[in-house]
Amino acid sequence: YGFIGGETNKYARAIYRDTVPIEPDRTPEQGYHFTEDMTDRAIEWIRQQKALMPDKPFFAYFAPCATHAPHHVPSEWSDKYKGAFDDGWDALRERTFARQKELGVIPGDAELTARPPEIPAWDEIPEDLKPVLARQMEVYAGFMEHTDHHVGRLIDALADLEILDDTLVFVMVGDNGASAEGTPQGTFNELLVLNGAGQLETTEFMAARIDKFGTPEAFNHYAVGWAHAMDTPYQWT
Repeated sequence: YGFIGGETNKYARAIYRDTVPIEPDRTPEQGYHFTEDMTDRAIEWIRQQKALMPDKPFFAYFAPCATHAPHHVPSEWSDKYKGAFDDGWDALRERTFARQKELGVIPGDAELTARPPEIPAWDEIPEDLKPVLARQMEVYAGFMEHTDHHVGRLIDALADLEILDDTLVFVMVGDNGASAEGTPQGTFNELLVLNGAGQLETTEFMAARIDKFGTPEAFNHYAVGWAHAMDTPYQWT
């Protein structure tokens, strides 16, 4: 149960059960999101396996679509991060780097690489564009937490079935690093950028839609500066 195509919509995804295309059981207006749907189906399947064959092991490949673009998540998850990224990607990168040293993830004498000249400094960003860029990262963070919540539901189901202690959980995180297709200013509709029409997305265009980022009306992606910050301590190329 899942999807085949990449870069697809989390609210209106092309879903397959085995080899058969199926339709979601509800619409985005009724609260549909693929991550929740997928988690429901995974829990249902595991419960079925343990009911039919309680003594046999099971294998489940649980592959959510976060945080691949487009960044789609109900607004209440993104709203939890309002203001968290208002100081921009340079400050976020420095905070992340310091935290990684504190945790011992990187050596104490490591040096933060310079920001590539292709990425503007946050202080150089026009003031009217900054709220749009900050919202892009709020949506990304909400999308990540939303996914973490549903992964937690799956783990809770294993605990409820009293099989968590006997289950090996392998976590693989990565999709060739943070994605940079979002352009220096991000995008409300990534398909415009991919089709060479990104010039239509002026600051005024995106500012008018700031509250719709992450919703079914958008096909959004964050700016390259955020991708670079999310790759800390590595260097974006």
